[in-house]
Amino acid sequence: MKVKADNYDIFWKSKIGLAFTLAIAALYIWSGISPYNWGVWRVEIATAAVPLLIFLLLAGKFKFSVASYSIFAVWEMLQIIGAHYSFELVPFGFVSDIIGASRNHYDRLAHFAVGVNSYMVAEYVLGRGVVNTVKSAAFFSVLAIMALANLWELVEWAYAEIDGGEVGAAFLGSQGDVWDAQKDMLMDTLGAVAGACAFYISKRRAHFCEGCR
Repeated sequence: MKVKADNYDIFWKSKIGLAFTLAIAALYIWSGISPYNWGVWRVEIATAAVPLLIFLLLAGKFKFSVASYSIFAVWEMLQIIGAHYSFELVPFGFVSDIIGASRNHYDRLAHFAVGVNSYMVAEYVLGRGVVNTVKSAAFFSVLAIMALANLWELVEWAYAEIDGGEVGAAFLGSQGDVWDAQKDMLMDTLGAVAGACAFYISKRRAHFCEGCR
């Protein structure tokens, strides 16, 4: 399912595409103004910038849906905000108060948002013909996110060990929870299941609507 580059431009020229573009650009600028810790900011902002570059390279050759663009943009904004404050210090205490938690759960939200990008993964592998059915695309996308979540926890661990200081500890973001890595991977997986289910439902609905014509 290849598309011309001008189809890719349609989203960014639309109102929603323009809104996301401006919001992300503004957040990048804001994030770099007096962040909590420059070392933490450099590491965390890189984890937002690198996926963005990869996504733009893919999107230049493949027409993702508005849903995929939107899901990715929301995660991107969450990551940029986390880079500015450091994830454990993002003003998110009101949520902790509501659920009676002793830690900042902003990072859990970000991990869930990462997982929902399974929607985009499923859309891409189905559109590229890597898989042949909607079900297999949804299943593949969950496995892909789970693998990515596992890899990311290993990267965090390795960086924390190599750095050995405040930046490494902030990047690891365990906040004293010995089960932090497992809980992060769980949130990634739950997000992936949610994204895959949304993808499956949207495709089945589209198929049903086409059959009604």
